[in-house]
Amino acid sequence: MTDPVSRVPARKAAARTIHAGSRDSTWRLIRQLSPLLRLLILTQLAFNIGFYAVLPFLAEHLGTAIGMAGWLVGFVLGLRTFSQQGLFVVGGWLVDRFGVRPVVLAGCGLRIAGFAWLGFAETSAAVIGAVLVIGFAAALFSPAVESEVARQAVVWEEDGHGPRTRVLALFSVAGQAGAFVGPLLGALLLAVDFRTACLAGAGVFVLVLAGHLWLMPQHIPGRIRVRERGGVRALLRDRRFLALCCAYGTYLLAYNQLYLALPDEVQRAAGSQAPLSWLFALSSVLVVFTQLPVTRWAGDRLDLRRSMTAGLLLIASGFAVVAAARPAGWTGTAGLLPAAGFVILLTVGQMLVVPAARAWVPDLAEEGRLGLYMGALSSVSGLIVLAGSAATGFLLDLGLPAAVPWLLLAAVPALAVALLPHREKGTGAAA
Repeated sequence: MTDPVSRVPARKAAARTIHAGSRDSTWRLIRQLSPLLRLLILTQLAFNIGFYAVLPFLAEHLGTAIGMAGWLVGFVLGLRTFSQQGLFVVGGWLVDRFGVRPVVLAGCGLRIAGFAWLGFAETSAAVIGAVLVIGFAAALFSPAVESEVARQAVVWEEDGHGPRTRVLALFSVAGQAGAFVGPLLGALLLAVDFRTACLAGAGVFVLVLAGHLWLMPQHIPGRIRVRERGGVRALLRDRRFLALCCAYGTYLLAYNQLYLALPDEVQRAAGSQAPLSWLFALSSVLVVFTQLPVTRWAGDRLDLRRSMTAGLLLIASGFAVVAAARPAGWTGTAGLLPAAGFVILLTVGQMLVVPAARAWVPDLAEEGRLGLYMGALSSVSGLIVLAGSAATGFLLDLGLPAAVPWLLLAAVPALAVALLPHREKGTGAAA
């Protein structure tokens, strides 16, 4: 492994030297970024608008318009997740091999084709084919964009602008804003039909493709393309990086409970799952409006390991809140308060964990293999979520006392703190 791109003391020194800059508005921060970073962050916004204009409505379309059985709908949705998250490591390897621009352009082209195909698909086989293309498209462009944002964030930090986590936090805000706007756009388009929503989603990626053809440089200064093999083998031997992946995976497993454990709790408390949409909106609004202040606060006070530790403990406390309230059996508005507390604590924990984890990867990645490592972070974490979600579903069906599943879920992120890599002695670096 090569020397880290940057060291924690450099982050702290940069944070101390940025006097007024650390209190700049979001717009001031955006203006400080390089044109390439602004393009990549805008790309993340557009990606999620196009994606979430279609995918939240896919299950209902498959069940009603296509007439798929429930198990097949679940299989198709799982296949999309696997073709995306599971293949991130492939996309990351391709980025290191061929560069950011061609991989992003290929991903956009596949996403356009996939959405158009899905809009006209009328059989199960056609739907599966379209969904696989849509998922693999994200497995191409997401590692490309995420790895280059992480690399550019390190450059931004080394130039004395402040902690790299501020850039990565802005990237998260852009993604969350897209996830918030996308379903609203999709709901409007569904007033026409599902095909219109799909074609509109494809249209968003046409614009992204055109923007990158025009604005993305052929070669990004400082980006090294690796021709030789051996990156995966070295990655699998890197205990510190794999430990980070496992800790990050526990966060993703906890986040997945918004779709698994939380709906059951809301159904119990309210008699329906209608309040879920409000809780999801609460999470999105929190990220959009408080991610940057939270990251700025953490960047001035915490190194990356402590930021992730605080985030994981907050997530654990969210599960503990529900566990503590379950024996009381509250229903109605009072019964929804623990669920709201869980969503708030989970979201604040997410705001600490995600930028810190992405900022940590450049310190652990081998030179020229940042794409591979960023892709592996998602792929390894996705495998943990896949196995953990199955175990969670089994746990929820066991008929245990009401608080027990939530207490066990609280223990997972809390214990994951012990997995986080420690700093090397004498350097202060996260390693």
